[in-house]
Amino acid sequence: MKKACLIISILIFVLIILSVGLSVIGKRVPLVDRVAIVRIEGTIVGSQSVIDQLKEYSKDPSVKAVVLRINSPGGAVAPSQEIFEEVKKLRENKPVVVSMGALAASGGYYISAPATKIYANPGTITGSIGVIMEIPNLKGLMDKVGIKTEVIKSGKHKDLASVFRGIGEEERKILQGVLDDVHDQFIKAVAEGRKLPYDKVKSIADGRIFTGRQAKEIGLVDEIGNIEDAIREAARLGGIEGEPHIVEKEEKPSILDYLTGKVAEQYKTLLDTTISVKYLLYLK
Repeated sequence: MKKACLIISILIFVLIILSVGLSVIGKRVPLVDRVAIVRIEGTIVGSQSVIDQLKEYSKDPSVKAVVLRINSPGGAVAPSQEIFEEVKKLRENKPVVVSMGALAASGGYYISAPATKIYANPGTITGSIGVIMEIPNLKGLMDKVGIKTEVIKSGKHKDLASVFRGIGEEERKILQGVLDDVHDQFIKAVAEGRKLPYDKVKSIADGRIFTGRQAKEIGLVDEIGNIEDAIREAARLGGIEGEPHIVEKEEKPSILDYLTGKVAEQYKTLLDTTISVKYLLYLK
């Protein structure tokens, strides 16, 4: 009897150890193939959070495909380009499927271009392949209130596009040259990502917007469908059979982020500079 109790106790102990071990292993090395969702929402003011997620899923062997859920009017140029490059790298390793929400325009489309496949809803607003630079002119107001600014500078164009005076003809040419170059980078990125002729992309790269259905007709998106369609296609491309398991990080700003100004600091890059070049759908 004692021997039987001892055997049963040992078996129970072994089962507990195996259960704990499998639980730990399951957390570190998931036992199922998964599709990861990375959400990009709102104005693009930074790239690090998205890049970190893409790199993590690229290295994770259990993640067989990634869905980018994009609902953004675009934003700053450099962060959009950084996300573009990381999506391109990820695509070489595993399928990347874009699911466009209500809005995926300008920079929002830029980061979509290198994906393996792009899904949009029929009424999604996309396109807006263009660049914008806004420079306030406070000269009239300053003259009215009798305020003048004194500028000491080391070079002729050091105060280029100052808000306290108008833009001269020479300055306008310099700024237009910058915009034209950044615009050309946008066109080339779309042509490369979508495997479209440069001239075809250039012909529609005047800032105009398209519905998802129109975008499909001209080759800017591949399929009309919602996020569920995109997930199923990503699973298929990743070799997953049946209903895919989903993994997604929830990154919501904490109260501490607001108190320490981290959230405000992100938007400062777009709102607090004199010259800001943006891949942004202009909605006003």
